[in-house]
Amino acid sequence: MHEDEWIPVSLENFGRVEGPFYHGTKADLSVGDILTAGFTSNYDERVVMNHVYFTSLPKGAGLAAELARGGGRPRVYVVAPTGAFEDDPNVTNKKFPGNPTRSYRSEQPLRIVGELESWESHDPEFILELRRRVQAGMGEIIN
Repeated sequence: MHEDEWIPVSLENFGRVEGPFYHGTKADLSVGDILTAGFTSNYDERVVMNHVYFTSLPKGAGLAAELARGGGRPRVYVVAPTGAFEDDPNVTNKKFPGNPTRSYRSEQPLRIVGELESWESHDPEFILELRRRVQAGMGEIIN
């Protein structure tokens, strides 16, 4: 196997993936707060999520924060998973092979351990286009 060959992250082998990890939202949270599943999806208000999502890329968490529902400012929190996690099947192996967005999901809570003051943003036009696609219904959410 090549060094750059992708190995899926599963509930059985998640321990091989090291952080830091990030979660983007518009919620005003504090260090020590816990993020849990069971909330409405940012992408389809008819769906209550069974997982909480996170990434190891600050820019990806920033994009999630920009797209999140709510009136607060976009925030990127540093998080620590409290249990097993796996690749996010909503993005893994979709447009590109593997998990280039380094996005994960867990049924277990995430603990807020910090907040990034800044991160690299996406182009505002890209964010607007993605918002339009979300409002139009981007496709089925694998929950």
